[in-house]
Amino acid sequence: MRRLETMRKLIGLKESAKGKQPLRIRLPGFLVEDEIGLGDVIKRATSAVGVKPCRGCAQRAARLNGWIVFSR
Repeated sequence: MRRLETMRKLIGLKESAKGKQPLRIRLPGFLVEDEIGLGDVIKRATSAVGVKPCRGCAQRAARLNGWIVFSR
């Protein structure tokens, strides 16, 4: 249980974090065309190496997208 709490703190999944705006990180225009969340970046990278997504992956991606967004 303690390990789960530590992981939640590391990736910002506290209940109090709900409703906050995601951190926006600006990247050069040639790297991204539209906004993309951290969860989508991880999903694309794992799919590219052959990891099949599961229900937990979709939930993690949604939460990470609410945490960090890469934009132009």
